[in-house]
Amino acid sequence: MSGWVRMVDVTLVAVSGAGSSGALPLIGTWLPHTLAEPEHFSTTEVVLLLSGIAVSVTLFFQRFGPILNRILHSKKDADFSLRPIGRRVWDFFWEVLCQGKVIRQRPLPGLAHAFVFWGFLAFALVTTNHIANGLHVGFLSPESYVGEFYFSFAAAWAVLVAIGITGLFIRRFFVRPIWLGKKVSVESGWIAFLIFLLMVSYLGAFFVSPGSAAVKALWWTHTLTLLAFLPLIPHTKHLHLVISPVTVFLKRDGFSKIPPLSGDEDFGLVTGKDVTQLVALQVYSCVECGRCTEHCPAANTGKVLNPKEIALGVRSYLNELGPASDVALLAEARPETKFAELLSMEAVFECTTCGSCEYQCPVGIQHVPVIVGLRRGATNTGAWEDNYGTKLFLALEKNGNALGLSAMERDKFIQKESFPIFDGTQEYCLWLGCMGGYDPKGREIIADFARVMNYLGTTFGVLKKEKCTGDPARRLGNDLVFQTLAEAGLKAFETAKVQKIVAICPHCVRTIANDWREYGVAPEIEHHSEFMARHIGMLPKQTLAGDDGESIVYHDPCYLGRYRDVYDEPRAVVEQAGKLVEAPRSHERSFCCGAGGGLAFLGEEKGERVSHVRAAELAGTGAKVVGTACPFCNTMFRDALAEVSKTPPQLLDIAQLTARALPDAGNRD
Repeated sequence: MSGWVRMVDVTLVAVSGAGSSGALPLIGTWLPHTLAEPEHFSTTEVVLLLSGIAVSVTLFFQRFGPILNRILHSKKDADFSLRPIGRRVWDFFWEVLCQGKVIRQRPLPGLAHAFVFWGFLAFALVTTNHIANGLHVGFLSPESYVGEFYFSFAAAWAVLVAIGITGLFIRRFFVRPIWLGKKVSVESGWIAFLIFLLMVSYLGAFFVSPGSAAVKALWWTHTLTLLAFLPLIPHTKHLHLVISPVTVFLKRDGFSKIPPLSGDEDFGLVTGKDVTQLVALQVYSCVECGRCTEHCPAANTGKVLNPKEIALGVRSYLNELGPASDVALLAEARPETKFAELLSMEAVFECTTCGSCEYQCPVGIQHVPVIVGLRRGATNTGAWEDNYGTKLFLALEKNGNALGLSAMERDKFIQKESFPIFDGTQEYCLWLGCMGGYDPKGREIIADFARVMNYLGTTFGVLKKEKCTGDPARRLGNDLVFQTLAEAGLKAFETAKVQKIVAICPHCVRTIANDWREYGVAPEIEHHSEFMARHIGMLPKQTLAGDDGESIVYHDPCYLGRYRDVYDEPRAVVEQAGKLVEAPRSHERSFCCGAGGGLAFLGEEKGERVSHVRAAELAGTGAKVVGTACPFCNTMFRDALAEVSKTPPQLLDIAQLTARALPDAGNRD
């Protein structure tokens, strides 16, 4: 190990100071010779090389051509735009060139993968010159100043690539994490072997004398390995080497953005004809690494859903039936096909839309829009039959809220709390939402947050009439109900002349700010954690026994964290109320509460309950209080904490944590 570390150190010195005095002699000092290359190629060898290149390229396109054809002949994405181009360039730089997401989410295997990727970039010029030499048009001599430096630089990367690919091979075939799947791809082993052989055959050319027979043998070994490697790529998961950079660059703008339907005849992902080009590109990019599965709350609690298999199922469908097929995508409508189990209705309706799959994916696959697209196809065509789902949609249509309660119940709550009605003169419209307006615990959160706003001297009012944002209908695929609710909400804001909105529910914030854009632009909206964090200096600090105060473990809601990238603000509020304790899985790795995607309204789960798994994790920190920033999370943990702990911690929203320190009168002193 110390030998290759010294080699890397020497190489880095050479790279950083190649133009300075004394740096050049260090280049390649760890190598006995410069790169040895054959001095002559016969006409027969040139013909063999050209023939080999032709065969290799032909075999590559025999497989890649049909794949490219399926992608290009898929349905066009109606909402696709290259803008903003700056964001796309940055994502490409960070996720592809820097391998940022690969390393950040799985540091050790990620770094091994990055070594392989960066090594291949370093080898691009080497490989081009290698083939050019065989055709008598080589442009980089090992004896030249540039050639000596570059070939030695590439040799350093060859060592790192060899180490990296060996580590990945051991991990896949011996360690075998369950997320990679039960079946280990033999082709992956061959690819790893060929990459290792490429590096060894290149490095070997530094250890033989120029002009020896071994030079020609190493050259042809390297060449034949290259020619064998190329046609294998489109037959394996290593196809991502070709198309994943394109996928990352072209992925839909916005995290887990659900695309609009393209017209009255568009019902979502029903058949192959509905699969769009972006979806096709993404499913063919899947590297089967299992990162999405590893972090999926459904997959972690014994459900049928496996996000990786959703992507592989669509890919299998396209391979077998193509993008022009009228055969249904979901298994229940085509049980005779061999890939039916990968795309089942049961699986797609187990998704909490937490977005952890998309956040983790290193190749740009946006799983949630695909899953919601499949839900759309099942819901909008009537193929999905669920008593709880039907009851929810009827409640939204008839009562305007997901709980199915009369609007009079909300009116009584407003009167009880003496909330002013928004008349256009107040600074903020306080959005109650279904949970804040009808759920008993949600009402407590709203009442305490109103106390905070009053303490700060912020004027606010509530809408006289308010309907659900349509979040559960949107995530469950009912576009008609969602559109009705979104248009009603936009009209209500316009009529009341609302300029700024604050809400306690991250789902409401996301839906109003992003999903409603299909039908109009809503006023500016923020989450109550953001509001309180901006006024943190004006809020009183909790004073309890102990130097640091009461221990509080904060749970990151999916729709506030991954969806909105809000992590610091709620923690700042928590730290005003006590000692912040981090859960084992926090920030972008936070584990879902199980309520998202409309699942809070769909009855009992199969397998282990997602909320119980997370509640046990939170209680296991030993904190006295569980702090939440979402009424849905609060609802899910309400019973779960009592189930998983004999002495459950207290459950409070961050607004309630803040309100505890306010004067009883609720006015600023």
